[in-house]
Amino acid sequence: MITSPSLLARRIGLGIFAGVVLAGAAPFEFVPAPQTDLNRIYRIDRVTGEVSACQYGLKEGTIGVTFCYPAGEGASKQTPGEYGLVASHHEREGGVFRVNYRTGEMSVCYVFNEQVVCTPQATTSAAQPTAPLSGPTEGQSPH
Repeated sequence: MITSPSLLARRIGLGIFAGVVLAGAAPFEFVPAPQTDLNRIYRIDRVTGEVSACQYGLKEGTIGVTFCYPAGEGASKQTPGEYGLVASHHEREGGVFRVNYRTGEMSVCYVFNEQVVCTPQATTSAAQPTAPLSGPTEGQSPH
């Protein structure tokens, strides 16, 4: 099938436009806290890595309110990258992991003192194996 140059150019232009629109369509990602009795949702800016959170709360005389926690220490804008949030499957964990898909760095973010805070970003490399936080006690297998 032969396509005229003007039709081809229009299709390419529409494709580029659609790509630009879709790339900017989802600047945020949302993930619930894994804790089963906590109604908190974390939000991350996928480019800057800034993390905040909101949750529902009761307030007398109203149908309820949305409490939001701004980015605090470590949760503010990071080096531009491709960030996301990952919740563990631990039912009592109130925080989430912030991951940088480009560098492999991770940090843990949680609400503390009315703001979201995150640990410093860390990663491992094949050249630098990390030691476990606590090793097996004498006579126990590491598995």
